[in-house]
Amino acid sequence: MKNNNNFYILGVTLVATLGGLLFGYDTAVISGAVESLRVFFIEPLGLPPGQASALEGFVVSSALIGCILGASFAGWISQRYGRKPTLVLAAILFLLSAIGSAWPELGAGLPGSGDHTFMYHFVAYRVLGGVGVGLASMVSPMYIAEMAPADRRGNLVAWNQFAIIFGMLVVYFVNYSIALQGDAAWLHATGWRWMFASGIIPASLFLFLLLFVPETPRYLVMRGREGRAQGILERMMPTEAAGRELADIRASFRVKAPSMRPYFQFMGTWLLLFLAGYGLLAALGFTSALEVALLVSFCVALLFPIRSFGARIILVGILLSAFQQFVGINVVLYYAPEIFKTMGAATDAALLQQIVVGAVNLSFTTLAIFTVDKFGRRPLMIIGALVMAVSMLALGSTFYFRAVGIGSLVCMLVYTAGFAMSWGPVCWVLLAEIFPNSVRSTVMSIAVASQWIANFLVSWSFPMLDKSAFLTECFNHGMAYWLYGLMGLLAAWFIWRMIPETKGKTLEEMERYWK
Repeated sequence: MKNNNNFYILGVTLVATLGGLLFGYDTAVISGAVESLRVFFIEPLGLPPGQASALEGFVVSSALIGCILGASFAGWISQRYGRKPTLVLAAILFLLSAIGSAWPELGAGLPGSGDHTFMYHFVAYRVLGGVGVGLASMVSPMYIAEMAPADRRGNLVAWNQFAIIFGMLVVYFVNYSIALQGDAAWLHATGWRWMFASGIIPASLFLFLLLFVPETPRYLVMRGREGRAQGILERMMPTEAAGRELADIRASFRVKAPSMRPYFQFMGTWLLLFLAGYGLLAALGFTSALEVALLVSFCVALLFPIRSFGARIILVGILLSAFQQFVGINVVLYYAPEIFKTMGAATDAALLQQIVVGAVNLSFTTLAIFTVDKFGRRPLMIIGALVMAVSMLALGSTFYFRAVGIGSLVCMLVYTAGFAMSWGPVCWVLLAEIFPNSVRSTVMSIAVASQWIANFLVSWSFPMLDKSAFLTECFNHGMAYWLYGLMGLLAAWFIWRMIPETKGKTLEEMERYWK
């Protein structure tokens, strides 16, 4: 009976992690098509270099707009309609995005017949896929956490991070295989379409398998469907234990959940302020209008959920997400080849070293999967933050003292290992389990939206820090890495002061922390 229970739990978890795999697949697929998109969509417009570069950046990063929107609305959708329907919606959006991004002219002509005039159709489909990524990035780990037994929850939720990285790795090989099928002219005309179309296969598989997984017991209890919840719990544990679990879940919902009104006020205020602020700043000629409007509008809009749900719970969610990005991981993932070139590596060597970084990331994420329920969340997060801090401070020093070499590569690999065994997977574990049942989807939605904004700000600011003539003259490319090292120290302090240990505790036991 126990083996059947384990098989059922593992099967449900693996289906949910396909959302994470598509998260990684969809965000990374564009890496192999950047040059082709420039040739196909941008160059025929004959724009000046500055405008062409700006438009290219918009086309390439457009999915991020959808990611922020999807994560922001995921809380309401999953609270109103359920965790499983939200994942189904994400799968449908992934599928539509894969088809539309490959053939944006659909509906106006035959597949493959479109030209550069369909650029904004392509952008719309990429934004649609981004919404799917935003939904999956929040709901997949929450779904796993609400299904998993307390003693295995960390292990099972961490598989979602493994799936994200694995999805990125898979699409790198897919893109490479497609690129080998023809010359550069074929790739720029047709090959890039097949890169995006390849997402149809995992998206279809995800949508099909979701038909066979249940809704989470906690959502069912919240909606008064306790009989169905009891049946699902009994498939995961003995009948007596299922009864106790159901009683605990029921008790956690006795206190009336806060109104969703502040969440809608937050969303409405944020969108209105963002649109108004961006329009004004852009009209005044601010080159960073998008970034400033995004950050300021989000901070002002937070007044509504903070006032209703409490400053502490919102702050914990935002800082967990923000520190995961502020330690600089996406600089390593997005800009690794450029960093290695700065170290003096040739292009081929830089790409090879990026694969090494990816292999280390995947290996140490696997280590976290098998240690998070043994050693706990706090030790891994604190040790990982300190490892990252020391590595980044040392990496910055190798640049500052002009001692770039194998030591710099070692620093980057140690940093990647530190992140992969801690803040990569364990941050998602904490976000999925630390919040009370009644507000989990809402607060987690705000936290994950914060993570996408922090991702955007870090990715946007790194080139300015690294290529600033003043900072380069003073610090020889070392300043950015020192800043990330400082963020690592602050992240360790934050975990030590504000985050409780959740190992082995049920989601209902975590209610006491906030009380």
